[in-house]
Amino acid sequence: MGFKVGVVGATGYVGEELFRILCRHPEVTAMAAVSRDFPGSSLDRVFPHLRGYVDLEIMELEEIPALIEFSDLVFVALPHGLSAPVVQEVLGKGKRVIDLAADFRLPEASLYEAWYQMPHGAPELLREAVYGLPELFRSAVCAARLVANPGCYPTSALLALAPLMKHGLVDQESLIVDAKSGVSGAGRTLALGSHFSECNENVRAYAVATHRHTSEITYYASVLAGGKADVTFTPHLIPMTRGILSTVYANLLRPCDASSLRQVFREFYAGEPFVQITEEGEWPETKWVQGTNRCYLGLTIKGRCVIVVSVIDNLVKGAAGQAVQNMNLMFGFPETAGLAVPGLYP
Repeated sequence: MGFKVGVVGATGYVGEELFRILCRHPEVTAMAAVSRDFPGSSLDRVFPHLRGYVDLEIMELEEIPALIEFSDLVFVALPHGLSAPVVQEVLGKGKRVIDLAADFRLPEASLYEAWYQMPHGAPELLREAVYGLPELFRSAVCAARLVANPGCYPTSALLALAPLMKHGLVDQESLIVDAKSGVSGAGRTLALGSHFSECNENVRAYAVATHRHTSEITYYASVLAGGKADVTFTPHLIPMTRGILSTVYANLLRPCDASSLRQVFREFYAGEPFVQITEEGEWPETKWVQGTNRCYLGLTIKGRCVIVVSVIDNLVKGAAGQAVQNMNLMFGFPETAGLAVPGLYP
């Protein structure tokens, strides 16, 4: 019969990226797509670059039950607030699900409601949801029915912070994350701030001290540290399509040199197929990871301050690629299946 997957929210950037990856996945034999925007259309009419690789007619929202019945796993790539009812329905049919929205990333309904300003649609499922950052929570992902795929900014930030937190190397209240993202992070829905004439030749900070991903970064930094962490997070929009570069700052609790710290990072991520630690004096760039599921980390120390630079492709390691990595773990496939490709350059 083979392995079959369904994607709800198939025509956003994340949905498209899922199909681009899944069409070359060696274990996936059939796919199904649901979208509220292009029902009845062929997926390769919406995304002509998939022609010859994906031959699907997009189903209507009312056909979600049929998609669930068809699928061994369902990816839900809907905006936050809309995914919870679909996740409930998938689990009710005894299927496994990966949610790429924010609905199940935080384990407490009150925390979600405070940051997202809406009631949670399925609070009874929050304790079951597993946060799907494989490098940090792999064993839990393998056993999960419901995986909450991390946000793009939190992925880049937490991979930079994790060795520092786990080893108790830095002041947990001195954490600063300064991040820059390409415009695709805003999604495919039209918005004034992502118009070409608004963002071209322009860099701007947004949601300063209020961005919703602050809660996610802070919560899981605290989990890793085993105590309360305080994160100051500032995102910026820059005029490129893909990529996130996060520069993380923290104050050391005890003396350490950059060479020793680099060794801590290399040992922490030893054997991880998608995390690369750069050489001394080598600073990662977003071009290095474009189209890949990789994260590159570069680091140094200035006085008491640790500086870590993290780069990912926001649509791959920050979304669809990480979701496929989670799928591989959940079903016992090789973790790199469908994802072992070099990046695009230049």
